[in-house]
Amino acid sequence: MEFRESETLELKEAVVEDMKKEIIAFANGAGGKLYIGVDDDGHVVGVDDPDAVMLQISNMVRDAIKPDIMMFVGYNVVEADKKQIVAVDVQRGTDRPYYLAKKGLRPEGVYVRQGTSSVPSTDTAIRRMIKETDGDSFECMRSLEQSLTFRSAKEEFARRKVTFGETQMKTLRILNADGIYTNLGLLLSDQCTHTIKAAVFEGSDQSIFKDRREFSGSLLRQLNLVYDYIDIHNQTRSTFEKLLRIDSRDYPEVAVREALLNALAHRDYAFSASTLISIYDDRMELVSIGGLPVGVSLDDVMMGLSVCRNPALANVFYQLELIEVYGTGMRKIMQAYVDSEKPPVIETTDNAFKIILPNLNESNASDRSRMSLYKSSAIEALVRDRGAVTRRDVEEALQLGQSTCGRILKQMLENGVLVQEGRGKSTKYRLPRS
Repeated sequence: MEFRESETLELKEAVVEDMKKEIIAFANGAGGKLYIGVDDDGHVVGVDDPDAVMLQISNMVRDAIKPDIMMFVGYNVVEADKKQIVAVDVQRGTDRPYYLAKKGLRPEGVYVRQGTSSVPSTDTAIRRMIKETDGDSFECMRSLEQSLTFRSAKEEFARRKVTFGETQMKTLRILNADGIYTNLGLLLSDQCTHTIKAAVFEGSDQSIFKDRREFSGSLLRQLNLVYDYIDIHNQTRSTFEKLLRIDSRDYPEVAVREALLNALAHRDYAFSASTLISIYDDRMELVSIGGLPVGVSLDDVMMGLSVCRNPALANVFYQLELIEVYGTGMRKIMQAYVDSEKPPVIETTDNAFKIILPNLNESNASDRSRMSLYKSSAIEALVRDRGAVTRRDVEEALQLGQSTCGRILKQMLENGVLVQEGRGKSTKYRLPRS
C-alpha cells in the first residue's frame, strides 16, 4: 500500500496537536483522510495501541473543535506492511466553518486545505462558509467575534423586568443551538461595530455644524443615547390663545420614537456604514442603509405591510415593549402629523431608506422672522423721519413691548442698520452717517 500526501490525504507518524488543523481543514473543504503511523515520506511505522490512539484523537476532536464535528469523523484500524495504523476519515461538515475553540471564528482558528498543507483561512472565505451554512439572514449567521459581553443589554432587560439568561438568549436567537453567538448577539453586545452618527446644522443645509456625535456600543445603548440626544434638540415653543398658553415641540415624540426604531430594525447590517441622523432648522432626516426588501413597494409599507429585514431584532424590540405591533410604525408617524400642512416624507433607493420629519414649529419661526423684519423696517423709517429716537419713542410709535423693542434694536445695531449715541436713559438711535 503506497502512501503519498495530497489535498485530501495527510500522513502523521504519531498523534500531534497539529492534527486538529488537518481535521478542521478537511471538514471545511471536500473531506479527507489522515493516516496515523505513517511518516511524511510514506514509510509505515505503525502504532503500538490503535485503540488508545483512536480515543486520544476522539477526545481531541470533541474538546478542541467547534461546532461539534464528531459525526463527521470516523476511525478504522488498517494493516500495512504487517503493522497497524489508524485511518481517520473526515467528511465535509454541514456546519462550516469549523474552528479551534481557543481561537474562535478568526483566520488563526479556521483552516482550509491548500495543496498538501492546512493553512489559515481568510476573512472572506470564513464569511462565505458562514453564508453557505447559515443562509442569507445576517442576524442569524454566526458572529465572527465570539468574545462578547452584554452589560448594556442586561441593564435594559432588567430595567424592563425581562429575564435575560442563556435560555432566553437562545430563544431570542442571540445564541444558536450550539451555544455560538449570532450576529444578532453581536448587535446587542457591548462590542457592536455598527454606529449611529447624529449632527445638528444651522439653517436648512450642511454648511455650518452646530454639533455632532457618534454613538457606539450595544444597539440598545445607542437607541437610548440617540433618543436623548434628539430630545435635547427637540425644542418646545410656546404660543398663546388669549390667556391660554400652548406648548408645542418641534417634532412629535411618537414620530421620533417610531422613526428611530424603524431605522435600527430595518437597516441592512451586512454593510458597515453608519445610520445617519441630521437635524436642521426646518426638518430632521434619518437615513439607514438598505432599501426596501425585494417585491415590497413604498405604498405597501404605508398601508402597514411589515416585511422586516431583521425579524429577530424586531422581536427583541417587541419583547422589550419598544414596539407594540409589527407594521404600525409608519402609520403612527403619519398620524402624528395629521394636522400639519407638511407631512413626513419617505424616500427610498436600492441601498438606502430616508424618513424626513418636518419641524412643526418652523412655519411659526418664519412668521416671527418676517414680523421682526417688518418691525425693523418700521423703526428704520421712524428714525429717518425724526433723525434720532429713544427706545421709548419706538415703543410708543409702534406699540411694542419693552423686551421686544429692545431685542429688535439690539439686532439692528449688530447688523449696522443703526448706531447708538449716549448711555442710559439718554440713549438715542440714529442712522449711520454715509
